[in-house]
This record gives sequence, C-alpha cells and structure tokens, in this order.
Amino acid sequence: MKDDASKLKVTTPPTTSAGVHAVTNALRHLYGKMGPVHATRGMLALNQKGGIDCQSCAWPDPEHRTINEFCENGAKALADEGTKKKIGAEFFAEHSVAELAARDDFWLNDQGRLAEPLILRDGGTHYEPIEWTDAIELIAGKLNSLASPDEAVFYTSGRTSNEAAFLYQLFVRQFGTNNLPDCSNMCHESTSVALNESIGLGKATIRLEDFEKTDLVIVIGQNPGTNSPRMLSSLAAAKAAGAKMIAINPLKEVGLTSFVDPNPQHGNLFGVLGLKPAKLADLHLPVRIGGDMAVLKGLMKIMLERERKSPGTVFEHEFITAKTSGYEDVIVSLDAIDWPDIIAASGLTREQINEAAELILAVNSFITCWAMGVTQHTDAVATIQDIVNLHLLRGSIGKPGAGLCPVRGHSNVQGDRTMGIWERMTPAFRENLEREFAFTAPANDGLNTVESIAAMADGRAKVFFAMGGNFAAASPDTEAVSAALANCDLTVQVITKLNRTALTPGKMSLILPCLGRSEIDRRNGAEQFISTESTMLNVQMSKGIFEPISEQLRSETRIVSELAKATLDDRSTVDWEAMAADYDLIRDRISRVVPGCEDYNERIRNPGGFYMPNPPNRGEFPTPSGTALFRPSKLEYVKLEPGRLFLTTIRSHDQFNTTIYGLDDRYRGIDGGRRVIFMNAADIESRGLAAGQSVDITSYFADVERHVEGFTVVLYDIPIDCAAAYFPEANPLIPLTSVAKRSFTPTSKCVVISVAASDKSLDVDLRG
Repeated sequence: MKDDASKLKVTTPPTTSAGVHAVTNALRHLYGKMGPVHATRGMLALNQKGGIDCQSCAWPDPEHRTINEFCENGAKALADEGTKKKIGAEFFAEHSVAELAARDDFWLNDQGRLAEPLILRDGGTHYEPIEWTDAIELIAGKLNSLASPDEAVFYTSGRTSNEAAFLYQLFVRQFGTNNLPDCSNMCHESTSVALNESIGLGKATIRLEDFEKTDLVIVIGQNPGTNSPRMLSSLAAAKAAGAKMIAINPLKEVGLTSFVDPNPQHGNLFGVLGLKPAKLADLHLPVRIGGDMAVLKGLMKIMLERERKSPGTVFEHEFITAKTSGYEDVIVSLDAIDWPDIIAASGLTREQINEAAELILAVNSFITCWAMGVTQHTDAVATIQDIVNLHLLRGSIGKPGAGLCPVRGHSNVQGDRTMGIWERMTPAFRENLEREFAFTAPANDGLNTVESIAAMADGRAKVFFAMGGNFAAASPDTEAVSAALANCDLTVQVITKLNRTALTPGKMSLILPCLGRSEIDRRNGAEQFISTESTMLNVQMSKGIFEPISEQLRSETRIVSELAKATLDDRSTVDWEAMAADYDLIRDRISRVVPGCEDYNERIRNPGGFYMPNPPNRGEFPTPSGTALFRPSKLEYVKLEPGRLFLTTIRSHDQFNTTIYGLDDRYRGIDGGRRVIFMNAADIESRGLAAGQSVDITSYFADVERHVEGFTVVLYDIPIDCAAAYFPEANPLIPLTSVAKRSFTPTSKCVVISVAASDKSLDVDLRG
C-alpha cells in the first residue's frame, strides 16, 4: 500500500486556484475515462435542474445555473463513476484478496466499476461470483440467526439517496436495532450536537444568495479550494459584492487566497481564458493546530472590552434580549480566560486577533463557514458553540447575509440524517415512523461509528453491512478497524468500485455492486429518480442518463427492499416490492414521516426542488426555551512535550474523501506520491532533518504509541510545532478512543506525534 517515493516531485505551489488548470484537468479525466460523447452529455446534465446531482460535495446549486454548473472535483467524480472499465469474475480469479490488499488505493479505484455480485467464502483466498438471490438469502439467513438484532451494524455513507436511506433505516428498525452509524459520526457530528443545543437546528442557517448580501465571510478550519471547490464561486461573488474575508487555517492554502472562476456567470467552462484572479482572504490567521477555540474567545474578549468602554455600540442588545438566553454566563466565562492562554493556544499574537476583530466590528452582517478542521478536535462542540456565541453577540443570524454555514462533505450526508440514518431518533420522527408503519421501533439508542468498531472488536457485533462508503479507509486507527472487521462473521459492501474495505473482510464477505447516480434506474420499464439534500437544506431530484455499465447492477433501493423482504418476511407489513418498483410510493411515506417533507412528490418535481424548514434563517430558534442559547466553556489546550508536534490530516486535490483519483496535489506542489509530511522549516532544522528526507512518524495517546513509516518531509508554510499528512495514509496514527467530547467524532485534526529519520534513502525531485 506504499507509493513509490522515487517518483515524488515537489515544486512551488501555484499562486491561484482553479482557472485554466482546473478546466484542462477536468476535461482530461472526463474525456479519458468516459469518451467525448458520454462526457459531454454528463457535463450538460450535472447539477442541472432535473439532471444528475453531483456525486461529490454537498454545496447547493444556484437558482440560475450556467451551462457547466460543476467544479474540477465534480468532473472527476462523474468520470470516475462513468468510466468504461469494469471488473468481474475474471479479474478476481486472477487476483487474490491478499494480492489486492497490497495495492495502493489509487490502483484499486482505477481498475473500474464492479460488474457482478461477489463472495469471499470462509477460508477462501479469492472473491468469486454469486447470484443475487443467493447473496440476499445468505445475508438474511445470517441476520436471522443472530442472538439479537443488536449483533448487526448497518453503516451508511453520504452518497445514499433520500429514498434508499429512508427504506434502509426502516428495514433496520423493523429488524430490531438502532445500530445505524454513518459518516456523519466521523465528520460533522460535532456540528449537529453543537447547533442543536445552541439554536435548535443542526444545519446551516443561510441560503446560497446570502453570500452576495453579506459584509464579511469567515472561513475557519476549512480548505474550500480542495474540499468544496464550488464554494469558491460563492466566496468570489461575496467579494465582488464588496464583502471582506477572514481565513483561519494552519496552512495558507491557495484556495483561500486567490481564485480564477472556471465557470464565470453567463459564461461557460472555457470562459476562464483571459480572466484575472479574484483575491479572496483579506486576512489569513495561521492558527496553531487545535487553536480555533482560542481565536474565537480572543475575538469575543476584544469585543467585550470595546462594549464596556462604549456600552451599546458593539453588542446587539436588542437581539440578545429578545432572541437569546445565557448572555451573562458567557460574559463570565470570557472574563475567566487570560490572554497568555489565548496566545499560547492559538499560536497568534494579540495584534493578529485584534486585526480580525476590527473587520468583524466594522460590518453589519457576517457568515462563518467551517468543516472538519473544526469538527475533528477534542473540544469541537464547544468551539462550534463559540462560533454561535460570536454571531449572537453581534446579532448576525436570521437576517440577510448573516448566519452559520457548516460545509458538509459528501453529496447527501445531510439528507441521509434527515431521512432517519442515525443511531438515535427524535421523538417526532419515532412517533411518525411507528404510526405510519404500525410497529414499535427499538427503544435503546444504537451504536455510533466508534462504538460499532469496539463492538465488532470484542464480538458483540457479528455482522457489518455498509451501504456505500469505504469504512476501513475512512475510519481512524486503521489496524484496530481492520482487526474489528476481520472479527465479524459476515461483512457486506454495497459499492460501485473496489475499495479498501472490501479487502478488509470478515470471515465471510460479500460485494454487492450498485448503480451509480449517473446511471438510469429502470424498474418494470419505468425510469425512476431519486432525491438529495444540500448543505443548505435544498432538496432536489437527481436522474441518471447513462445505461448501466452492467446488467447485474441493482439500485440501492432495490437491494434494501429485497433484503428486507427476505429477512423480515411476514414480520413486516410493508410492501417492500411495491416501493422498490415505484419510488413515488417511498416519497409518499416520507411525506408522512419526515417533518418538512409534506407533499414530497409534488414539491420534488418543481424545478430546483424545495427547501426544508429552517427556523433560525427567520430568526426563530426551536430550542426548549424558544431562544438561541449562549453556551459558555473553558479554554483548554494541549501543551506539547519537547520534540512533539501536532499533526492534522488533510486530503489532496486529487481525491474525494477516501477515493484517490491520482497521486498529485497541484495546489501544494506535490506530484507522484502521497506519503508525505508537511513541516515548518524551523521544525525540520531543529530535528536535524532535511526536505526530501524519509522519516517515520509516531503518535502518542493514553500511553499507546502508533507508527507509520516511509514518509517524505516537505517544507511548507505551516505554523511551528505543526505538521500535516494525507488521509487515509496517516489514519493508522489516529487513536480510536480519542474523540470529541459529546459527539464522539474522531480527533483526526489534532494528533500528537514525533518525527524521526528513517533508515530508508529516497530519491525525491525537489524542484521548488
């Protein structure tokens, strides 16, 4: 699984993001994998009303859309799914599981689409074909043989449609368990917990058009240039309308500083030629890894000092009195924090924080955007609630151009949660589900992702079923996760491409190949469509346009329905066959169960779909008190021992989540490899290392050490005592039991490590 370090080239990163390079790279992937005809058809349908909802990020689509309404990452995702290459019985007869497991993730993904269902039998060395009926009966038999439904775990990735997700959770709960961990557990669970407690809604409070109405955008703990490239267009629109922008991030990413829109308004994909870069961030704060809370508390302390000098000129007291509770408590908590701790924790000077405060004090409205750079820390929930506190103090929520913008990653991760994919249930959802389907749902909460891994490891969970995703690669503590999966009696993957999880099998393993989002989903001669929810609560349809690459593929909805019917038989009164044959029947049920989805079939057919309810967008807060809640917290931070560093995991511009499209990272000057560690010049020198040198990395948590070997040192503009490396390569360093308080999200963005010279010698091309 190690890439060839001799092919690694390190160059000076570019000064602008997107632009002509994004266009040419997108076309290279599209035309190379799909051919010009299919690629052109796909581009013209991607993110269009009634077309294909992009398989990549969850950024919303504008009301008025251009002819090419997608980014480079979206093009790669479409091409990756639409590839003409496919693999089946012959491929797996030639390659054993052990041989495939030794390959890197890029090679695995590049082999093509899975074309038929496969089984790895107990004691077997190769996957071999299995008939769909036999596969479904085998899974159903194993589930029904369990001593308790809680011995099964049902995982979901964010790619799953609303319709499939709704049926999936219904099946799992009728089977008798709430063990429904999902990728939200590993990404934005901290956001859901924090926002539900503070404002009564665990989602964004803004709409896309607010970017053109705001005075200021704060981007904290996020790199949109790589992770959400379509967001750059919204940031550029905000800047064009006169807004300022603050970027708070350990790495000075080019996607935060300069951007050439490859799809200018009223233009097309080629309109980039001749355009000048748009400057994005007016101020970049190179925060120390784990220092985001300190920055936020510093900003609020500066505002509090100004408010006390000139009462009523800084804080929006009319809003605070009418709309919030807990103001005095948060003021007391701010007074208890000392500036030396803020400076030590943030790695910034008071002057830098003051400069950011001046920008906030000068505006009437602002938007704050964040992602995993905030959510995957020990104090992530409290940090996000400090973001809310900052907005509440300024009354910057529930009015045009103002509000909270958590940026979700996968394309329907938010919709899956809306549809009930959660190890818990809200009282309203439970009541509606039980009434609609005349059954009693399991009373106890299920297992989240981290708890599920522990249950598989100690034998409490014996079956692992994954609806999409790449669980083994996405999870922390790779060795522990691999051992947990291997301990299962049965593991099942519903996937489109070969991935690491399929090669980390239980005693018996099944691969069930499903339709991609761009492929026609045809049942009984009628074409079906699905729906998804964006990060800003817009629900819209998605309909495939390409013939499936194999006749053996089945939709996720059909797979769930057939498994439910085989498993539950006469224990369920649900007509699973009917709903799998006509998705309108699923949406009718959704409209009666999911609050905000009333008249689903009618509204989803409106051009552009509809919006889920968003009370905070109107200045209303559905908390028990009916007000937004200030949530005070203490400032706590880790003090490094001598020789240690903080490591954050990041992804390259040539990957989406765990899917590796290539071995380059154009925006950071990396070409041909992924096992690299980005370090500050002073940290490299103090350890007697050199750029291009091979090193081994050790992480430390709870007296346990974890190791990875053969990483190449890359000199980078990152704060002292900080380092960065790509996931999933660095995932073995992340402790499974190191999680965010109250959300249980793994702390992948703040790992204590040491770096030591390896005994390997490397031949690295350092052109920069």
